[in-house]
Amino acid sequence: MKKFKIPSTPPTTNKCIRFPNDVIENVENAIKGKDCTFTAFVVEAVRVALENLEDGE
Repeated sequence: MKKFKIPSTPPTTNKCIRFPNDVIENVENAIKGKDCTFTAFVVEAVRVALENLEDGE
């Protein structure tokens, strides 16, 4: 399984999505002081989740 790492900011396209407030707070705490945006963190998390799904099939 691929280990999650906080990514740097890649080029992105805007996509609107709602998150529970506690998830937002936890992500913001995780990236505080890092060269990472909320969006870049979420994109990397989704990529890892998709890889994990593929590995499980």
